[in-house]
Amino acid sequence: MFSLIGTILIGFIAGLIARALKPGDDSGGFIFTTIIGIAGALIAGYLGRAMGWYGPGEAAGFIMSVIGAIVLLFVWGMIKKRKA
Repeated sequence: MFSLIGTILIGFIAGLIARALKPGDDSGGFIFTTIIGIAGALIAGYLGRAMGWYGPGEAAGFIMSVIGAIVLLFVWGMIKKRKA
């Protein structure tokens, strides 16, 4: 339970930082940025556990969460570019 709450809080902050660090114009709003950050934290936590960096039930680290969110923002940008 606390792991999920920790992941959401870290993801929220990571999404805001990732949005500030990623170059380019992102048209997503505040809620979209938050969702991307949380998804980045969840993916980073899953990959970290799969690679043995984190134990079971452990939330992703902050830096990995920011990196995960930045990667998701780049992927979202590529998807948006294809649709346009």
